[in-house]
Amino acid sequence: MADRVENLTIGAFAQTSGVNVETVRYYQRRGLLSEPRKPLGGIRHYGESDVARVRFIKTAQRLGFTLEEVALLLKLDDGTHCSEAAAVAQHKLAEVRARLADLGRMENVLADLVARCRKARGNVSCPLISSLHSASVGSGSKGEKRPPRSTRRSPHNK
Repeated sequence: MADRVENLTIGAFAQTSGVNVETVRYYQRRGLLSEPRKPLGGIRHYGESDVARVRFIKTAQRLGFTLEEVALLLKLDDGTHCSEAAAVAQHKLAEVRARLADLGRMENVLADLVARCRKARGNVSCPLISSLHSASVGSGSKGEKRPPRSTRRSPHNK
């Protein structure tokens, strides 16, 4: 039988959950994780449900969900909102597919530039560097754009 995880200090809780103490505090400030009551003159303790919640957050982040999306999923975690959760996941899937398409285009442009560099050996100007200076790399009619902020990793998506 597995040991139950109860009465963990914040340091032990963070270690058990696979995050650092500052991440625990950050999740608490963001409202993703509640702060346990502090007994008079005592130390706050975390339990199994807290560990499970942090693991949920980290798993969702690995799937590309932002902390805002994770907060929404946590609100839907009562067993009766499966269709709403599926809609959030469907939206994320569309973002991932769009990002994969962008990455495929980037791969093609870079492969072409690498091939052009190999062919241009001995020339004074490197085709890759020249293309970057002229901003003509993969710039089609609309130009290349960075992905929306929600799909980029931020230092706060711990």
